[in-house]
Amino acid sequence: MQPLEIKKTIAPTEEDTLCNILAKLSGLPKARVKHAMQCGAVWLQNRDGKMQRTRRATTAVRAGDQVAMYYDPAILNLEPPIALCIQDYRRYSIWLKPAGMMTQGSRFGDHCALTRRTELYFRPPRKVFPVHRIDRETSGLVIMTHDRKTAALFSEMFQKRQIEKRYQAVVVGRPVEGDSRNAIDSPLDGRPAITQYTLLRYDPATDQSLVEIQIVTGRRHQIRRHFDMIGHPVVGDPAYGRGNKNQSGLQLVAYGLKFKCPLSRTTVAHDIDPQKALS
Repeated sequence: MQPLEIKKTIAPTEEDTLCNILAKLSGLPKARVKHAMQCGAVWLQNRDGKMQRTRRATTAVRAGDQVAMYYDPAILNLEPPIALCIQDYRRYSIWLKPAGMMTQGSRFGDHCALTRRTELYFRPPRKVFPVHRIDRETSGLVIMTHDRKTAALFSEMFQKRQIEKRYQAVVVGRPVEGDSRNAIDSPLDGRPAITQYTLLRYDPATDQSLVEIQIVTGRRHQIRRHFDMIGHPVVGDPAYGRGNKNQSGLQLVAYGLKFKCPLSRTTVAHDIDPQKALS
């Protein structure tokens, strides 16, 4: 079946439950509509609110409400990768996101996203307020907050650059000589962007280097774009670079987080073994 997109403002004669309305509009069996709802592919906006994911099939829909369903069987039938909860601090938690998993979902669903997997991990389920993200192709550590106040505190810390994030990547060629820290400061999307890196080792047999990376700014695909711009793309990057493709996936991992907890004021530090993630 081809992907199906439905958007409709409900008329007075069409008032019904959300599942019934979408089944009529799409021609799909109610079981498939319910599955799409559970996967986060159904949205509802009432006259007083904003468009939100809605998972309850019996939700009453009134005249003037807007409904939307983004039905893509290829996405809805995906099995989510396994994410690992590294530490639970109650009001926030630290997660290891595997490569291939989105941090947040899209309009076509969120059942394979870290946000949804986090919600379902806890019993009872907790609300999740993401405060940062890493690329789908990148594995690494992510902070998930569980109430609005904590989310605001962490968002402010990210804005003030008070959270240290460390990455390692395998890149094509040898970007620098020696082990001094270097910086790529080419603007991205018209905004300042700074990527600092240090060469850890170079393998002449493969013409590849392992680099330690810290980003001062957080632009979209910043590390991947910056290293491509200097002629040393990240190995396995499906979107950027030439001569760097492989079958093992993107060789980039967000392996370290360090910050002063905004709640306890103690230092929190988490690291994973970057070599295991890159192997």
